[in-house]
Parts: sequence; C-alpha cells; structure tokens
Amino acid sequence: MKLTTDYYDIDDLLSTEHKLIRQSVRDFVDNEIKPVIDDAAQHHHDIPDLMKKLGSVGALGPYIPEEYGGAGLDQMSYGLIMQELERGDSAVRSAASVQSSLVMYPIYTYGSEEQKRQFLPKLASGDFIGSFGLTEPNHGSNPGGMETKLTKDGENYRLNGAKMWITNSPICDIAVVWAKDEEGKIRGIIVERDMQGFSTPETLNKWSLRASKTGEFVFDNVLIKEENILPHVNSLRGPLSCLNSARYGISWGVIGAAIDCYESALNYSLERNQFGKPIASYQLQQKKLAEFITEITKAQLLCWRLGTLKNENKATPEQISMAKRNNVKMALDIARESRQIIGAMGIVGEFPMMRHAANLESVITYEGTHDVHLLITGADITGINAFV
Repeated sequence: MKLTTDYYDIDDLLSTEHKLIRQSVRDFVDNEIKPVIDDAAQHHHDIPDLMKKLGSVGALGPYIPEEYGGAGLDQMSYGLIMQELERGDSAVRSAASVQSSLVMYPIYTYGSEEQKRQFLPKLASGDFIGSFGLTEPNHGSNPGGMETKLTKDGENYRLNGAKMWITNSPICDIAVVWAKDEEGKIRGIIVERDMQGFSTPETLNKWSLRASKTGEFVFDNVLIKEENILPHVNSLRGPLSCLNSARYGISWGVIGAAIDCYESALNYSLERNQFGKPIASYQLQQKKLAEFITEITKAQLLCWRLGTLKNENKATPEQISMAKRNNVKMALDIARESRQIIGAMGIVGEFPMMRHAANLESVITYEGTHDVHLLITGADITGINAFV
C-alpha cells in the first residue's frame, strides 16, 4: 500500500532546502489554518492577522531579494509554498499570491529604488497588505480595453475609474493599479489607502473564497504624484508579467487543494465499511482514487519542469498558461469526484471537498479563464490568434 502523493518520487528532484521550506509551511497550515478555516469559510470572514502570519513564515514575496525584505528564494520554493498554502485553502494562497506576484513583483521589477525600499519590506512582513487592480466592470479577459484613466494635472496626475474582483481590497494599505494615460499607454500606479477619492467597497454574498475579503476599487479624481507611478513600464507588458507570475503560483497551489481532497477521500475509503468491508476494496472507488493520484502526479511533473524553466528564466507565458489551465481543472475535478467517495458526509465542513470545489470555481476563472488559456495554447501551436 502506497499512502503517498509523491507517486513518482519527485522529492528526489528537490533540494534539502526545498523540502525544509515545504515542511515549515505545511506545519504552519496544519497549526494555524486548518483548525480555523471551516469556521472562517462557513461564516464568511477572513482569518485574523493572516498577512502577518504569512509574513512570519516567509510566504510573502519569497523570491524578492533579502535587501528588500524577501527571503531570496528560487521559483521552485515559491511554488512549493503556494502548494502548501492552498492545501489549507485557496483564499490563503490567493492572499499570498496577490501580495507576492501582483504587488511586490511589479514594485520590484518596475519600481524605483525609493519605491522598493519604502514598500517591499513592509509587504514582505505583512505589516502592509497589498492589492492589485486590473479587471474592470466592462473588461476582464480584455485588459487592453481598460477605461480607468490617468490624466495630467499640473505636475501631478488624476486617477479616475473603477476596478473589481479585488482580493483584499477592503483591507489593503496600498494597491498597484493599472490605468491608461492620455497617450493610451498602460501605467502602473501605487495607490495608498489615505488618498482622497479612493474607496474600496466590499463584495458580499460570495459562495467562493469565503475566507477572503474581496471588493472593488473606485477612483474619484484621486491625486497621484509622480513618485507613486512605476517608472520602468508603460505598456500592457507590466500587468501581464505580473499575471504570469501569479499563474505560475496558482499552477502549484491547486495541487495542494487536490492533495487535500485525495488524502481525505483515501483515508475515508480505508476506514468506512459497507457490506462488510472497506469501500476502498470496491472497483469504482479504486478507479476514482487511481485517477486522482495519476492526475496529481502529472500536475506535479508539469510544475516541477515549469519551476526549473522559471529558475532558468526560460518559461514562456504560453507554458505557464498550459500549467494553470490543466492543473486548476484537475483540482476541480478531483474536488468534485472525491466528494462522492465521502457520500453524504462530503457536504459538511468536517471534510474539505465542498470548500475546495467552491474556491476552485473562482480559481478556474481568475488570472485568465479556462477557455482563454485554451486559446493561448491554440494560438501558440497554430500561429493563429482566435481572440480577434
């Protein structure tokens, strides 16, 4: 009997440091997240002091250099951290992913030295909570059509528009927001909580990511100084590069959700007796479990190779799209099917399947929908863009 989710001995491909990092985050999730996550999801409230807790275990911007408050880790470490966080809940991984890939990454990559030193250490520790504003009410899969505007006002600028589906919007201290300037160029802006005209209404009544705050950004003639604009990017390349980093983290993270569902279903099937023997002895249950571990293993190998390419700066956006699309669909399928192994008990919070399935319905949509990522792969292999 092989009670492991490392069916192909992928651990042999990881360094000792990688495994220590993974174990430390796994312990954090077991001690700090799993005991409270069902209550948080059931009652639609976030986990108190989550960002500071994530900062304390090095889960925020782990690949950011130490001089800016990060841990200076590689991309494989980042992926393994995301995997363990999502084993706890997608909302936890989302919080770390947004802070790391959508807020810290653009400030580090496109920001001035002053911006890096002012914001990155506080974001890495969790003392500051960051959010990312790209999606708009009228523009999701087509970010180039954004209507949020940055217009010149003397020596300063004015920001007007709206963004939506923003993780941590209601509680953020700063936001990295993308807007079009008067020349039609895409600019990155660091918006601070106390700026007049900046509001963050919360999105309520969600069935998904219920342990996370979600909201909107509304910009009503917000005064923006030059020092709050990212100086080293003025095109859609800026937000898209952030999304590539986030999608990479998601491709790892959802493996954690799948593993949590698989392990729960496997353990239950070995303990639950019907007709005088464990339900794991029946062919249909073994079929499900065998398919689960096969798909998890395929996803692990995909991410390991992608992590290797990321470390070598060779990973393409199209490769990242494939991993994001495949792995999220894999995890969602396992969450749904594993619930059936548990039977009626699978709908209660004692088991994680329904919570993971509901969360993954958001993950399969955000950072590029399942269908859009299919078209990205299609365009890459045919040379024909099906978006237009």
